[in-house]
Amino acid sequence: MTFDAFDWDWANVVGLIGSALMVVAYAYSNMARTLNFVIFNLMNLAGALLLIWSLTVHFNLASMALEVVWAAIALLGLGNALRKKKP
Repeated sequence: MTFDAFDWDWANVVGLIGSALMVVAYAYSNMARTLNFVIFNLMNLAGALLLIWSLTVHFNLASMALEVVWAAIALLGLGNALRKKKP
């Protein structure tokens, strides 16, 4: 299966945006006085999903496995954070 240059460029851009979201989430978790777990987990989930999409173009099994687990953990964390916010 081959992809043209346009697909390759967009896949890299999407993957870089996903990576940036995850780095920003990590920095936020280390710098925030109080951590908003909804925002933190949403950033991690969005980053992981963008990287998963990118990996469908440039597949790497180890990276795909990591991102799937990362997305699952972020989804569980988001669910816990939303449950705790309810009165």
